[in-house]
Amino acid sequence: MIAQINNFKVDFSKPLDISITLSNTDENPIAWYIEKPVIEPVVLGSEDSEWIGKVSEGKSSTNFNNIFFNPHGHGTHTECLGHITKEFYSINKSLRTFFFLAELISVEPEKQGEDFVITKAQIEKALNGKTPEAIVIRTLPNENEKLSRKYSNTNPPYLDEKASEFIRESGIKHLLIDLPSVDKEHDEGKLLAHKAFWNVKDVNNLNDDARLDCTITEMIFVKDEILDGSYLLNLQIASFENDASPSKPVLYSLE
Repeated sequence: MIAQINNFKVDFSKPLDISITLSNTDENPIAWYIEKPVIEPVVLGSEDSEWIGKVSEGKSSTNFNNIFFNPHGHGTHTECLGHITKEFYSINKSLRTFFFLAELISVEPEKQGEDFVITKAQIEKALNGKTPEAIVIRTLPNENEKLSRKYSNTNPPYLDEKASEFIRESGIKHLLIDLPSVDKEHDEGKLLAHKAFWNVKDVNNLNDDARLDCTITEMIFVKDEILDGSYLLNLQIASFENDASPSKPVLYSLE
């Protein structure tokens, strides 16, 4: 199906999925010191009359699995400011519309001491005056290993506080990045980039101008063949009453 959006044509039959598949295999990416996800059939009853929710076991007409995972540590996820506040805020209530004009940029983080950091200057240069509703950041080098990387205790690259402030001041409401966090892995709980993006001044007493309707999506993967530029973003979540949800961001080319 082809739709007209503003002055562009969008072919919805050609989605560009930038999410990472969640699986219970060793290929699943992991962050934040947890183990891989668990996907296993429900088992009910006693040993003599056991019911197993798996058709191939011959004891059920349906496959009926439990899934145990962490949205922040096991793959592509979208979070609201409830991720860092004392008061509860739900991603399900914060994200209420799902299509946005987005700009995809590629950035090679700069080495600063022992860290690799995405700076304000890099973001500003890549956007080149554009003010989209969403920004999608692909870090370089863009190895396929991102699809299965084990991030815990590796000090991944992160977003400088000033870069996050610039994104907020540009009016961008949705930030997507192919890292496990916009912040440094071990930062003593400062969460400077998160706070700057959501304009949160005090996590215990939320300021009136905090950005309740803005989101951060982490652990995406953008293939090399998807070129930098403007796209239509469809950002879909599961309806969890939680600070974050696994998500499936999809880009569509603008013609």
